[in-house]
Order: sequence, then C-alpha cells, then structure tokens
Amino acid sequence: MDAHTFLQQVTPARRHAEARQLDALFRRATGWKPVFWSGEMLGYGTYDYTYASGRSGTMLATGFAPRKAKLSIYVMPGYADFGSILARLGKHTKGKACLYLNKLADADEAVLEELIRAGLEDLARRWHVKPT
Repeated sequence: MDAHTFLQQVTPARRHAEARQLDALFRRATGWKPVFWSGEMLGYGTYDYTYASGRSGTMLATGFAPRKAKLSIYVMPGYADFGSILARLGKHTKGKACLYLNKLADADEAVLEELIRAGLEDLARRWHVKPT
C-alpha cells in the first residue's frame, strides 16, 4: 500500500484529520515523503543497522502510526537525551523509542517538530540516515 492510500483509509474521522496533520508536520520537519511500513506506520527516512549480535535490517528513521486508541510517534533510537524537549511537549507517555499521544491537540506541535528533528540528529550520529 502507498502512503496516500493509507492516509485515506485512516479511521475514525478524528484520527484521519490528525494523521493528515502529522503527515504535514513530518514532511515539514524532515523534508521527506512518507513511506508505508508494515504495522500501519508511515516512515520518513530510513537507516540500516547491524547490532553487535549480527542482527541487521532497515528501519524507518522517524514516523508515526495513527492507532485508534493513541497516536504513536517514532523517534529513533530513544529519548535518553530529550528530557528538556519532552518537558515542553504536553501530555504524553513514552516507550523506549515511541511517544504516545491520546490526541494531537495534547501536544505542542512546534515542540513535536523540534523533537523529530532532534531525534533525527541523534540517530544520524549512530547510523547513516537516508531520505525517502
């Protein structure tokens, strides 16, 4: 499936509108077009990784998934150095490399854009990030 088709199919209506807003925000923050990934994620940029264990692959550099319950925002590889940005973001929860928003209105979009850029800069210090 391509990114445009995926965005057209996002439901409910509120998530559809939020997905469109997030797409515009990610395009602005990265300068890249989205690519559809399995797991119903839109990714902006990619990177190839190889761990010490020998496991390797390709992953989205940043992106989002408009889940019915929450919006999942992917800023790779994690949030260890982003406490000052997250403190200004607004209501959210987080995982190792994923930020969760109940609704986009809970977050300051300018701060979210700053976080996306900071995440990409951090990722590029570890892996070669390629545009999409």
